[in-house]
Amino acid sequence: MPRDPSSRLAAIVGALPLRPGLRVLEIGCGPGVAARAVARQIGEGHVLAIDRSSKAIAQALAGSRDELASGRLSFRHVAIEDFELKEGERPYDIAFAIRVGALDGRHPEAGRIARQRIRRALCEGGRLYIDGGDPLREVSLDDQEPPLSPREVLLEPRRRQ
Repeated sequence: MPRDPSSRLAAIVGALPLRPGLRVLEIGCGPGVAARAVARQIGEGHVLAIDRSSKAIAQALAGSRDELASGRLSFRHVAIEDFELKEGERPYDIAFAIRVGALDGRHPEAGRIARQRIRRALCEGGRLYIDGGDPLREVSLDDQEPPLSPREVLLEPRRRQ
């Protein structure tokens, strides 16, 4: 299991507007590689990485001992469509997702629910980024925004911006 991000993942993390002290929500974290990379860049901030797969969360936990011990990173087994802040949990400044069907247009109804959940989890002015831009694109959390069609999902990233 890789600890360091691939060049593609490093470019995505590098494109996030990270700064020390941010609270970041990663949606669909898989084995936690991006979450660890973000945690290394936000100083005393915090990353919560979630995934619907218990296997992915187990892998992420196993590969993140140092970051977990520092308190800068935590994981939660939950799908974004079911995600809620826990009592007393502060909202997040930004959220990001890589290859998450509920957010890239492959599952429009799940996407509507996911955007509602993300909007509730972010502080005022919070922003959501997904892959598919150059290398990221910002996604509106406004329910009035139509989801991408399956054809748009397959188009070149620059044509979808």
